[in-house]
Amino acid sequence: MSKQIGIPRIVTSRSAVTATLSVLFVACWSSGFIGAKLGADSAEIPTLLMWRFLPLVAVLVPIVWLSARRRNMVPTPRTLGRQVVIGMLSQSGYLLSVYWAVDLGVNTGTTALIDGIQPLVAAALLGPVLGVAVPRMLWIGLAIGLGGVAMVTAADAGAGASAPWWAYAIPFLGMLSLVASTFVQQRAHTSTPPLQALAIHCSTSAIVFTTLAVASGVAVPPSVNTFWIALLWLVVLSTFGGYGLYWLLLRRIGITSVNTLMFLIAPVTAVWGALMFGESFTAFTALGLAVGILAVVVVTRADNHQKKRGEGENACSVRAPITSR
Repeated sequence: MSKQIGIPRIVTSRSAVTATLSVLFVACWSSGFIGAKLGADSAEIPTLLMWRFLPLVAVLVPIVWLSARRRNMVPTPRTLGRQVVIGMLSQSGYLLSVYWAVDLGVNTGTTALIDGIQPLVAAALLGPVLGVAVPRMLWIGLAIGLGGVAMVTAADAGAGASAPWWAYAIPFLGMLSLVASTFVQQRAHTSTPPLQALAIHCSTSAIVFTTLAVASGVAVPPSVNTFWIALLWLVVLSTFGGYGLYWLLLRRIGITSVNTLMFLIAPVTAVWGALMFGESFTAFTALGLAVGILAVVVVTRADNHQKKRGEGENACSVRAPITSR
């Protein structure tokens, strides 16, 4: 009797492709924090962010506009205005805080970890506002996550970091900006196609950072090669790579599995920053990162268990807009 070998090979091949895409996604998403460090060493923050978004707008806007016209999906003024606000909060405000913190000397891994607990903070703060239940495990997970952040921050600050003490509050401002964008998005009654939303967000950021750069007199890009390398890094890896792979994996393996991969962003960024820039990475840092991951795992497992029991939507389902990092 002949054996069917085609199906197992196809399954194995699909699993290998998914694993490869997952590794690339984690690397590309982490590259946004590394790119911030690369760029901060060669140019002013408004300059770098201005020239990061201008090429993106030049590519995205014509494509999205033609597609929207062809499909009769041009956004209404109300939708456009809402997405502009979301873009200012989830992208412009968030990225400005990340780049500013990294430029002041906050380790990339510390910044990534603070970003990583944002969904827990958003769920805890916005659950009551949106009228959804906040389960007890979420509060426990948030407490654990904040403990992990405190451990990593203490390890970073105690390892001879050049950042002033107040610089460690800046990533929290960015996180709160993301939380605010989550509230705006969750209050919307209609959804916007992902690519269309990204184009609006990038256009908003291009205007914001061009205005800042011109007002600061730093709109002209430096001629050094490191600036253009950092810019290429951010556009190709962080934006197109991270965002594109996110949506590809979302269709391939689902939101739960993709969120599981997000747990790896902070530790990968911390190790990458240590190897590439010589940032501190102590045993206490590793322990703090592990505690931070544990916090998200606790909440995710509790959320999945509640969904399996059919207990309906709760605050764990509140998610921030996924936009260019």
